[in-house]
Amino acid sequence: MLVGDQLPFIAALVTLDHEELVLWGKAKGLGELSLAEAATHPEVIAEVQTYVDTANLTVSKAESIRKFVVLDDEFTEASGHLTNSLKLKRQAVIEQFDQTIQGLYTK
Repeated sequence: MLVGDQLPFIAALVTLDHEELVLWGKAKGLGELSLAEAATHPEVIAEVQTYVDTANLTVSKAESIRKFVVLDDEFTEASGHLTNSLKLKRQAVIEQFDQTIQGLYTK
C-alpha cells in the first residue's frame, strides 16, 4: 500500500504472500522463512527493492517510492485490512500501522 498524502514523499507498506515466500526462500537456499523473519532479512529487502526500482522507472521522480517497509503480517479479511471483496481498507491499515508509517518519514 502506498502512503504519502500530505507527506514529503511516497512510501510503501509491503506485504508478502507466505506461500510464495516459502517457495522463494527454498529456491534461494534460505529455507522456510516466516513473515517476521522475512520482514528484516537482507535478501528479501534487496528483492523487494528490485521491484520498487522497476516500478519507479514507470513514474516521475515525484511519484516514485522513496522508502518502503516490509511488514511482518499479511493484509487479510480476518485481520480487518481487506473487505469481503478483497479491497484494501486503507484507513484500517493507516490506523494500525501509524507508527510504522511515521517511522518512514523520520531520519
